[in-house]
Amino acid sequence: MMERTLILIKPDAVQRSLLGEIVGRFERKGLKIIGLKMMELQDAVLEEHYSHLVSKPFFGTIKDFMKSTPIVAMVLEGVDAVDAVRIIVGPTKGRAADAGSIRGDLSMSIQTNCVHASDSIENAKAEVARFFKDDEIFSYQKVDLAFVYSDDELSQ
Repeated sequence: MMERTLILIKPDAVQRSLLGEIVGRFERKGLKIIGLKMMELQDAVLEEHYSHLVSKPFFGTIKDFMKSTPIVAMVLEGVDAVDAVRIIVGPTKGRAADAGSIRGDLSMSIQTNCVHASDSIENAKAEVARFFKDDEIFSYQKVDLAFVYSDDELSQ
């Protein structure tokens, strides 16, 4: 089933000039970029996005980090995109992530782990809506679709 998911390329990846590397991994996998923008995050968005962490003593550090530079937000689309992206990014702790994943290859930290990725279909829908207006998401036909998926996968 075609799904949408959100990626945030974090300040550490922006500072380390890893944007092309990270975007390229999703493109090479065959995921379709339907939204892409650089933005500065405000307190209200961060408090909503990390609402499960707001009461934690380390939340201020996360907020300061996420506001330290602009981030790049991206909406990806593909069959089972949420699960596929979670495999590509690897687990949260970079030093524990498998080689070949974004975090496994490019990070050593829990906080400075290059990317945020939606962890469920429900969260992906809410996160995409949080970071993108409807007119910032594009619908278009990619010419390589038949070379990324089988006909059976596309008809689900």
